[in-house]
Amino acid sequence: MSNPTSPLRGERSTDSSRSQEQTRRPLQPLKPLRRGLLRAAASVAALGRGGWAATVLGLSGLHSALARATPSDPAAAQAPASAPAGGRPSPASAPVGAAEAAVNYPAVVPGYRMQFPRDHGAHPAFRTEWWYLTGWLEQDGGEPIGFQVTFFRSRPGVAEALPVPSAARQLIIAHVAVSSPALARLTHDQRVARAAFGLAAASEGQMAVRLDDWRLEMDEHKRIQVRIAAREFTLELELQGAGPALLQGEAGFSRKGPAPAQASYYYSLPNLQVSGRVALGSAAVRPVRGQAWFDHEWSSDYLAGQAVGWDWIGINLANGAALMAFRIRGAAGASVWAGATVRHADGREDRHGPSEVVFEPIGQWQSPRSGIRYPVRMRVTVARIAWELRPLMDDQEMDDRVGVGTAYWEGAVVAWSGQQRVGRGYLELTGYAGRVEM
Repeated sequence: MSNPTSPLRGERSTDSSRSQEQTRRPLQPLKPLRRGLLRAAASVAALGRGGWAATVLGLSGLHSALARATPSDPAAAQAPASAPAGGRPSPASAPVGAAEAAVNYPAVVPGYRMQFPRDHGAHPAFRTEWWYLTGWLEQDGGEPIGFQVTFFRSRPGVAEALPVPSAARQLIIAHVAVSSPALARLTHDQRVARAAFGLAAASEGQMAVRLDDWRLEMDEHKRIQVRIAAREFTLELELQGAGPALLQGEAGFSRKGPAPAQASYYYSLPNLQVSGRVALGSAAVRPVRGQAWFDHEWSSDYLAGQAVGWDWIGINLANGAALMAFRIRGAAGASVWAGATVRHADGREDRHGPSEVVFEPIGQWQSPRSGIRYPVRMRVTVARIAWELRPLMDDQEMDDRVGVGTAYWEGAVVAWSGQQRVGRGYLELTGYAGRVEM
């Protein structure tokens, strides 16, 4: 873990911000705030030891940490002013100590019409957003591997009105992982930075997310480019779409609980064709090809109060079809909410509600590190059609109990129908160590 007073991981230098503070004497009273924000934001590095779910689980704790970093010195505050329609006060008149209270996160509501490429880009007014890419890669003469690349954008909701470039108005977090039977373990890495000083950015209007030299971008030909140089592996991938965006739920409005407010805007790009190069450990760079699944989701409210976790799958089926299914679990293991979408090979799309989606554990694996039992073999039934999911390898646990205080399982799986292998994708299992705090 980084020293809490050191710069954020991935930030090259803080010299520029220090020089600004030295020359802008009116902002000297805000130096304690800046140090507090740096300490709170630097703590996000602890979240990075997990994958995208670890970030979801830890963001609420980050919001609280950032709120505690806001100064209570009355001399640093100004008289409040009315906020514009967007809910954000003007920088010149917002009370510093009330920065968090001034934030008005937009709700996810039915009727929003997705447009592309606009909605491939960031939606910075919302609390949380992620670009999530998973897939299987084939190596010449080697075993298949699974990979996951996720970029997160978070709006912590503090210090938004402060006229200082170092304010953590938007955070960018990136997690990457490779599941390799040859390594017999999950290999992962992470980075985190504020969207400031050119360190990280999530563009609006187009898919262009970067954190230092890690990048996820879509070009004018709708090809997705991925560039990741992690500590123990390198990914250089190009992904080409196989069809239009798959809008989840009701035209992209995806319910996550009994209350309509528990929802996200959510679309997928399944059956992406992948080519590129991968290097694992000290091995030479090798060409790869395969298939991938891309999700983009943004929300301000997500889980019902009675929910403890979720199970999710994204499967590219061998006949050209695609399957997404999830369930939100309660304390007794029963489903609080569930949903699924099937896109058939001919382009037809079927959407299914809670009564038509069943997740049935059929095989468990116990982690030797956390002691948690995960149902890594699962039978998923959607409208009376069942698929059995078997993992590429059992140990695909993200153990982040030291960082965000939880562990979960996220890994590559094969889908079977009877004795026939019918697809490949990813399975995610959260909340088996206790209730997920969003």
